[in-house]
Amino acid sequence: MTVTAASVAALGLVVGQSTAANAAAGCDVTYSANSWTSSPGQGGFTANITLKNTGDPISSWTLAFDYPTSGQKYTPSGWGANWSQSGTRVTGTSMPWNGSLSTGASVSVGFNGTWSGTNPNPTSFSVNGNTCGGVNPTTPSVVTSPSSVAVNEGGTATFTAKLSSAPSSNVTVTTTRTSGDTDLSVSAGGSLTFTPSNWNTAQTVTLAAAQDSDTTAGTASFTVGGTGVTAATLSATEVDDDAVVEQSIIVTPTSVTVPEGSTATYSVRLATQPSSNVTVTSTAGSGDANITVSSGASLTFTSSNWNTAQTVTLAAAQDSDTANGSRTITVASSGLTSRTVTATEADDDDTGTPGGHVENPYSGATGYVNPDWKAKAQAEPGGSAVANTSTAVWLDRIAAIEGANGAMGLREHLDEAVRQDAANGSTPLTVQFVIYDLPNRDCSALASNGELRISENGFNRYKTEYIDPIASIMSDSAYSNLRIVTIIEPDSLPNLITNINKFADCQEANGPGGYVDGVRYALNKLHAMSNVYTYIDAAHHAWLGWDSNFGPSVDLFYNTVSGTTAGVDSVDGFIVNTANYSATTEPYFTINSTVNGQSVRQSKWVDWNYYVDEKTFATALRSALIGKGFRQGLGMLIDTSRNGWGGSARPSGPSTSTNVDEFVNDSRVDRRIHAGNWCNQSGAGMGERPTASPAAGFDAYVWIKPPGESDGSSEEIDNDEGKRLDRMCDPTYHGNELNGNNLTGALPDAPLSGRWFSAQFRELLANAYPPIN
Repeated sequence: MTVTAASVAALGLVVGQSTAANAAAGCDVTYSANSWTSSPGQGGFTANITLKNTGDPISSWTLAFDYPTSGQKYTPSGWGANWSQSGTRVTGTSMPWNGSLSTGASVSVGFNGTWSGTNPNPTSFSVNGNTCGGVNPTTPSVVTSPSSVAVNEGGTATFTAKLSSAPSSNVTVTTTRTSGDTDLSVSAGGSLTFTPSNWNTAQTVTLAAAQDSDTTAGTASFTVGGTGVTAATLSATEVDDDAVVEQSIIVTPTSVTVPEGSTATYSVRLATQPSSNVTVTSTAGSGDANITVSSGASLTFTSSNWNTAQTVTLAAAQDSDTANGSRTITVASSGLTSRTVTATEADDDDTGTPGGHVENPYSGATGYVNPDWKAKAQAEPGGSAVANTSTAVWLDRIAAIEGANGAMGLREHLDEAVRQDAANGSTPLTVQFVIYDLPNRDCSALASNGELRISENGFNRYKTEYIDPIASIMSDSAYSNLRIVTIIEPDSLPNLITNINKFADCQEANGPGGYVDGVRYALNKLHAMSNVYTYIDAAHHAWLGWDSNFGPSVDLFYNTVSGTTAGVDSVDGFIVNTANYSATTEPYFTINSTVNGQSVRQSKWVDWNYYVDEKTFATALRSALIGKGFRQGLGMLIDTSRNGWGGSARPSGPSTSTNVDEFVNDSRVDRRIHAGNWCNQSGAGMGERPTASPAAGFDAYVWIKPPGESDGSSEEIDNDEGKRLDRMCDPTYHGNELNGNNLTGALPDAPLSGRWFSAQFRELLANAYPPIN
């Protein structure tokens, strides 16, 4: 096969345009390599391959090709196929979930590699032993991201467009509404030009939704295409601000403590105005019969008083036992979803130790100090200043329950927490555990991949070998006076919002035995214990802060949690910024700031996001979740362990620049190269120390990611934990479209995720804000 040197060098080389004559076994392969140089004459690359079946349907496939040089090596870090290499020959066989390809169907796969000398593209491919056809020009396709957007009524939303391969000459791509709601229109970027040089650079299109008075969430289809390209279709949905609110019962709080011989109250109201009177009843169910409804058992709400909270009073009879009994109260009305209130008696005959379920587990409590982390922190210069800070314990694999690599196990931590609680006197103690072992865990980031696979009985193992043993240990009566906080599966549900179209592992995690089923199972098991508190991970503003991600996230969180046995009452709150670096508050600008007439949303850093920091994001998320149907007492947490951004690089005031990009870059305290960078960030510092009730709606600022524990290794390290090299942890990597192809900002010489990273701890301590002496 003969190709020109220019064809070989071009990213996006297309091999194998088939014809009707070989339709029985036809294939089309697109190969592109993102290459970098680590030192003169050598480097690495990420190969992205799309296989299209142009012949008869197949049930499995084997893709094979030869690299032109012996210095091009596959390194065991691939996706979408079982990869191997012998000499220059690279072979990939299909996975159980992507082997079946109908005529015209495609599958995207790839891997990481290294090169020495040069890194030319392969020139010939075969599928199932059949050589794909010759090198011919291909018609580029328009690629949009995302493929659907939500547009707030009266506002705008954006998507990006680029081409799948280089065109032979300049092409113009236009975006046109082809059907649907005429309120949705193109407001900017309606005509884009792509050249043989910039074809792979995403360009922005802005859609607008006109303000109207109807309550319909209209939809429209837009065609993004032009002459010389294969068009894409994008779906837009109007988020109507006149929509009717679904009627529901709102109860605050959903757990109360009733002193023995006395009373306690909760309030009830409706979510929206009813057309006729609504009667809401409170009925005592199973549990301690000494707890009763003493007043407010039947409440009437009218079209006038529906939004005025009415009070229900519970009473706990005086008795001689020493038990803190509990009872479930059902709050119900015909045709509406019932709510439950957990009432716990505060017995005046017991020892006075804390127990039961309170609204905020951090309020009035001290935090558990992990002896393992404390010892590592104390061993670092100056580390004693923070060694007694409460940090979470990560249960990141089955072996961690009993203790792995010399670390304490779950029961050992709980026993130590009981000891620390006893030393506190009457003050309660809160101990935090991260529940983190879903099958196909962290499906979009290799550094924190887990040990369980959905396709290998992962969900059953997650239930029986992971969640069940954790619940069994936590339910031991020896730990009933501890306030046990659980952080449920970081990065899981957010991946289902943004990454199911990008990663095969995420697609699989969106189905049976995946993230939703796993989170529900964990909530059902853990919520059943009155002294265990559950917080769902909700990513961070630079992940879900765009309206096209924010609304779908609220829907997914609600649909997931409402599907548990206890419904929305099975969670105490949500946590943002888990193990991340986003600033709690940007002090020198807000999302409403403008520079020379331009909104900061137009800056490259903010990138049309609706939030610039975690506090505003978490506040808005909490309001949206409550509006969706979560309880009024929902509490938010922010992980502030590594988002301080102090040190000499921290700005002391707002910039005076009249250029919006310069203003934002010079004013922001978050000093990352890009807000999408997440691994072992250079220049970061410890943030605000753990604090209970720091602001309205917030249960606490917490240190969930223990400072000094790595996010991921900066090079491939053999291990038995399922963790692999993620290039976002490699300081030499120039990124991908998710971080604007910027450098990663990661520290060098990092160990596996969760392992102690001394150099990072020292930098975090030095750059802490507020400063640590």
